Amino acid sequence: MNPNPHVAVVGATGAVGIEMIKTLEQRNFPLRQLTLLASARSVGKQLKFRGQTLAVQELTKTAFAGIDLALFSAGGGISREFAPLAARAGCVVVDNSSAFRMDPAVPLVVPEINAADVKTHRGIVANPNCTTAIALMALYPLHAAFGCTRIFASSYQAVSGTGAKAIAELERQVGQVVQGQPVTREVYPHQIAFNVLPHVDSFLPDGYTKEEMKMQNEGRKIMHHPAFRASVTCVRVPVYRAHSVAVSAEFEKPVTVEAARQVLLRAPGLDVIDEPAKNEYPLPLYLAQKDNCAVGRLRKDCAFDNGLCFWVAGDQLLKGAALNAVQIAEELLKLP
Repeated sequence: MNPNPHVAVVGATGAVGIEMIKTLEQRNFPLRQLTLLASARSVGKQLKFRGQTLAVQELTKTAFAGIDLALFSAGGGISREFAPLAARAGCVVVDNSSAFRMDPAVPLVVPEINAADVKTHRGIVANPNCTTAIALMALYPLHAAFGCTRIFASSYQAVSGTGAKAIAELERQVGQVVQGQPVTREVYPHQIAFNVLPHVDSFLPDGYTKEEMKMQNEGRKIMHHPAFRASVTCVRVPVYRAHSVAVSAEFEKPVTVEAARQVLLRAPGLDVIDEPAKNEYPLPLYLAQKDNCAVGRLRKDCAFDNGLCFWVAGDQLLKGAALNAVQIAEELLKLP
């Protein structure tokens, strides 16, 4: 790839698209030109990049001529339609949707875990599910050291994972409750303010949701661990930004808290915040807009022989989406 590529952001006006633009600037990504693409209704909107004002252009089938690299965050339907077109035009796509994640021909990458997989791309690289990426930032180093066989986990997922309308819904409902007004809802099937919903994504015939099964399916692919098992309950909570996951993990080898701590202290992209006596543990409130994820509440699992419990949190718009996509793009630049 050109060491100074022409980059496009597809879905530039969405929450993740805006974070992608910010991340490209903050990490000083060596692009020579940035093109912002979105649907016709967003054409003409202006966004800032490196002190310049860029106008959003319409995403069309011919929009990728001359573009070297495209970061997609416009939903699975758009990705399925336009990513293959971009790849055929000679553009490498980093796709944030679920469209290609389980395609055996498409690498699914968290750079701290399996950066080398980008070498196998055929024009498209997939970005993983946000909750899966955040959980694996802590789980994978432990798996590499002790051999993880299975996990039981519960997620605590921020409303921004659903989009801007969900953030507005939480804000509106908080005001309605405080003022004693009837609570209105449009995005979620139930009130989210002062409530938690054990329902993220659509339900499957076996009773799990699609989101819950991503942890197992995507985890197997990212970690190159086909026997990995994960039983997960995904929960939407009234938090604006940053997801958290409580994990109980079972390992092949005996694991102590201190041995696990030493592994996690060396893990890239991960901070250890684990002093419960001082009330110090990862909090989504303080991890919002931070690049690194954080892990804490380390303890021996009292229900597993070789088990460890931990709590991991991270900004799902960054490590769960935009930051991870830009990190993948940085790995693509390293390819000959």
